[in-house]
Amino acid sequence: MRNLNPEDVDHLVALRGMVIRCSTIIPELHLGCFRCFMCGFEVLVENDRGRIEEPVRCEHCQAKEAMELLTNRCAYTNKQIIRMQETPDEIPEGETPNSLTLFAFDELTDAVRPGDRVEVTGILRAAPRRVHPRLTTLRSVYKTHVEALHFSHVDKDMKVEAGPGEGTGRSGLAGGDGEGVGVGTTGCDTTRMRGLHLPASRVAEIKALSQDPWIYEKLSRAVAPSIWGMEDVKKGVLCLLFGGTDKKAGARKERRGWERRAGRREREGGRAGGRAGGRAGLAPEGTGPGMNGDRREGEEEEEEEAEDPGAVSCRGDINILLCGDPGTSKSQILLYVHNLAPRGIYTSGKGSSAVGLTASVIRDVETKELVLESGALVLSDQGVCCIDEFDKMSETTRAILHEAMEQQTVSIAKAGIICTLNARTSILASANPVDSRYNPRLSVVENIQLPPTLLSRFDLIYLVLDSPDEDKDRRLARHLISLYYEEPAVEAPDVDHALLKDYIAYARAHVFPVLSEEAGEQLIQGYLGLRGSGGEGKTITATPRQLESLIRLSEALAKIRLASVVERSDVVEAMRLMAEATLKAATDPETGKLDLGNIDGTSRDREARQLLTAAVKEFLEPRKGLRMSVSEIRQGVQAQSTVEVKQGLLVDVLRKELEPEGVVKYLPATHTVLIQ
Repeated sequence: MRNLNPEDVDHLVALRGMVIRCSTIIPELHLGCFRCFMCGFEVLVENDRGRIEEPVRCEHCQAKEAMELLTNRCAYTNKQIIRMQETPDEIPEGETPNSLTLFAFDELTDAVRPGDRVEVTGILRAAPRRVHPRLTTLRSVYKTHVEALHFSHVDKDMKVEAGPGEGTGRSGLAGGDGEGVGVGTTGCDTTRMRGLHLPASRVAEIKALSQDPWIYEKLSRAVAPSIWGMEDVKKGVLCLLFGGTDKKAGARKERRGWERRAGRREREGGRAGGRAGGRAGLAPEGTGPGMNGDRREGEEEEEEEAEDPGAVSCRGDINILLCGDPGTSKSQILLYVHNLAPRGIYTSGKGSSAVGLTASVIRDVETKELVLESGALVLSDQGVCCIDEFDKMSETTRAILHEAMEQQTVSIAKAGIICTLNARTSILASANPVDSRYNPRLSVVENIQLPPTLLSRFDLIYLVLDSPDEDKDRRLARHLISLYYEEPAVEAPDVDHALLKDYIAYARAHVFPVLSEEAGEQLIQGYLGLRGSGGEGKTITATPRQLESLIRLSEALAKIRLASVVERSDVVEAMRLMAEATLKAATDPETGKLDLGNIDGTSRDREARQLLTAAVKEFLEPRKGLRMSVSEIRQGVQAQSTVEVKQGLLVDVLRKELEPEGVVKYLPATHTVLIQ
């Protein structure tokens, strides 16, 4: 994109980049119809490089300037304005990314979406600009754009993922559903989830690899092979890359549509063969009078439209939080996942804003209208969003993640634009403790100080701790030193990077496992075991969110084997992963018992509040009618009882617990209390 020169104007060019914005489809005048209002003679004028010249003289009556444009008799074509930007790996050091405007017409409209990495082939055009819209004087600097002729999707290594000649169209041609062949030079090579194009030899290699009994271990070792150890973290990240089965009604409807179109193509092929056989005196098999095939298609469409609006909607994407000491390779894992995932954005918590994650409202340069520009979560739709330094985010930025992590949508109401954008993305985040080192005597909430409602939306919370161990430290040091040799002595994984990426893409596109009865019973038993593992008391050992997380992890483990049914062994491994991650983070540092209140921030805070309320009531009972300061009450309660009294919690108890009951009257101006 940076190599474009004036010599390239009106020449065929091929550019690569990432789509950041797509406009709505707008009509453009393709064939203008002019009529003489003197004699009624009509003439058609074609669009020539964006301009339609009005006839100066009527060809019939020779009247000058007597032609008027008939808008209802003109021919229009679909047009879409696309904004493409340089990918982050192509930006030179210390510079900002360049961007370019693309014009897509007819079947190329809606062929790409924001977040896609594409290679566009088209003609570079230069259009003059006026000094003022009402003046005919032109500027000396022209504005350039590319008229797109072909789109090809590329992966993050900038390799074209689709074969040449394959394309999509919107005009009823073959490939109109994303899996066919385009016509001429116009088309779009697509590798979206159902439009994945892999050679037959690659698919056979993937299926043969899935039959390996050690496939789970081999794939986990292939994740970030340069990082030593952290086996359970890599297995959890592997489950995140595969993901669970999306149980949203729209996703089921979309999958049925793909299957129906595939069946329709097969029937059309059989029908064409039947017609050929009919000409030879043979009757087409499976068809008869009345076009039964078309009737079946209509019945299928009516059945699809009768979708139950009250169906259960559960996300299938997995969210993981890596929390622990500095220097434990958390950011390296995020970078590896960002390079491995087919779609996704890598961002930092400190450098992200709320509109940068969701969508911003800007004024379009071409149309002068307010438009939405997608943020990181929307660009990562059906991919992975990696957020580093998650604990450094501001409160307003974190607030928008609640909807995106559970409902997987982003609601926008700005500048008269009210819409809901899809954010069906998995979130992989890393966070550091408050005091730079993780304190095992404190809970996760107290260590990283994140909102409990946000923490509970993570399926797995890994504690990555840097604990001294002579044997482990020696092996880690040898591994790190070996990376700096002239020939790094790193053991190559059984599955290379390219095969792992194709394996994940194939599994996400074609495998949608369902729970078996044995797996369902194991999930129920495991959930009941978690609920009862806290012993007596008010501890929260498991919530329905943990059960849904177990289901998603089990489905991801089945996807790793390319299995269509979740087995009991998948549930057992999912429970082991959760025990190694989230349940370890939920263990109470004081009692050693399992208490998910340490993650959602309810149990210990509620108990401390109740104890402090009772102690303050006992202290104030013999002092009715007196006026005391908050500090005096705090000193008196500490001297009278063993309850730990914090200034902020004491004021909260006085204002929200005791004042509504009529026990005290709090005076905020003087920080004193009138005991009633």
